[in-house]
Amino acid sequence: MMKLKLINLILFIGIIVNIGLNWLVSRDFKQLNRMYFPEMVFSVPYNSFAINPNFSDGKTLQQPPENSIARGFMPMHYSANESGALKAASELDNPFLDGSPDVKLRGAYIYQDFCLPCHGPKGEGDGAISLRGYPPPPSLGSEKSTTMNDGQMFHILSYGQGNMPDYSSQISRSDRWKVITHVRELQSQLAIESDQSEENEKQMDIIQENSR
Repeated sequence: MMKLKLINLILFIGIIVNIGLNWLVSRDFKQLNRMYFPEMVFSVPYNSFAINPNFSDGKTLQQPPENSIARGFMPMHYSANESGALKAASELDNPFLDGSPDVKLRGAYIYQDFCLPCHGPKGEGDGAISLRGYPPPPSLGSEKSTTMNDGQMFHILSYGQGNMPDYSSQISRSDRWKVITHVRELQSQLAIESDQSEENEKQMDIIQENSR
């Protein structure tokens, strides 16, 4: 009996202490919380769309200076037509012809990310999008594609052609050149497969001729 009374007394004291502590530390919801690190609450720099008294127009986000060029977006002075493509073909050279592993790896990655949906894994124009109603592009192993030089191919990546959109805003200039190096590898592989196919057909014709 004494043990039960002692337990009840302890519980009662605990409740009283809890109520007292809650009263002591209770907060006034009309007041702001205490700020121990005000630098994390109030930003030292101006936010992009905040009012800024340092500029005459009162804006933080300013227009870039006239004739300035955004980093990584050097302009190309070619027209977006056939004549512009031919001019680019005669003036531009691929700066990544060393065939280094890093260039090849990056080119393959860019191709897989941007080109494969239409052109397919081997460049035969059988990508997933083309198989679902979108007009398929010609094979990268076609005569027109293989005889096209790197500058003209770079122009197409930059300005688009036919159903193909331009990728200048999505793929950097260096990555456009690198993906062209991967396209050249795909074309070489397609040429080898084409030669093997022709050789196999010749062998089959010889076998059929001898069997008659």
